[in-house]
Amino acid sequence: MKVIDARTAAYAVLCAVPGLILALAGAMHPHLLTVESAHEWWTLHVWLLPVFPLLPAALCLLLRGDDRPVAWAARLTGYAFAVGYTALDVLDGIGAGLVVDARGEPNDVVVNRMFEIGDRLGKAGIWALLGCALLTITARWTSRGAWVLVPAALVYTWGALAFREHHIFAPRGVWAMLALALGTALVALAPARGIPDQPDQAVK
Repeated sequence: MKVIDARTAAYAVLCAVPGLILALAGAMHPHLLTVESAHEWWTLHVWLLPVFPLLPAALCLLLRGDDRPVAWAARLTGYAFAVGYTALDVLDGIGAGLVVDARGEPNDVVVNRMFEIGDRLGKAGIWALLGCALLTITARWTSRGAWVLVPAALVYTWGALAFREHHIFAPRGVWAMLALALGTALVALAPARGIPDQPDQAVK
């Protein structure tokens, strides 16, 4: 049985925080953009602007000190997600919500066009996020860590695919965010490469 020390467990919880915040936000997110929900829609997305990029940031934090190509590939795909999903957040969230709120009219051609472009960029970004997670898992892979890294890969993949289809909308989008939080936490629990499971005994 693997024993997890308190510091590692606390670090894993910290890495899960972005996903947990987004799950909470998803539970409060309006399901439809209407004249009545427009103000809440766009203001919520303003608050979420700095949160979405923290999903790959939490993964990349686990790669500190790793200069191998696989680690840099993970960082680059994480950056790609931050760019793509921020574009969705700005277009579908803030922009479309502001247009409906300002006009006092339901979705029109302009808003639908914003959704179309934002969705394309956001979904491409989510593929990049999944790549970031799988590359991070590859970079941290050790035989000692397989017990958490294999479940992490499965959970994160499911979460990313659900995220792509449902964004953060309740209920499935909320479950997606919880899966991303859990997947990230599991990666954080794996022993880092080159670090033994047991600390070396001091030489006397």
